[in-house]
Amino acid sequence: MTCYYVLMIAQKFRFHGHASLKYVFSRGQQSRSKFFSIKWTTNPRRRNPRLAVVVSKKVFKSAVKRNRIRRRVYEIVRPFLTDTPAIDVVISVYAAEVLDASHDELTIQLLPLLHKASLKSRR
Repeated sequence: MTCYYVLMIAQKFRFHGHASLKYVFSRGQQSRSKFFSIKWTTNPRRRNPRLAVVVSKKVFKSAVKRNRIRRRVYEIVRPFLTDTPAIDVVISVYAAEVLDASHDELTIQLLPLLHKASLKSRR
């Protein structure tokens, strides 16, 4: 079995508290793909973008598997966080296939959503 050491995103890019997540869920724009749903809204009070990945217990009961999915998604999104505007993004995972899908397949599913949320710059 291959062991990967994946770090979480930096603290300045994380949400702190449930109130800010509720704000994004209630007022954010939404887009969806096969595996993911993404909600985002602008945040003029912040300098950095904030990101959260939500994996429900309906996807996997095991916290270990939910956390592994969360780390895989963070790893795809991390390169785009440094030079983006201040927006709040919540990525919800709806499919259990994310755990076993290849990194390339997850990237193909996630990048168009990030582009819509303007987290990924056009290059």
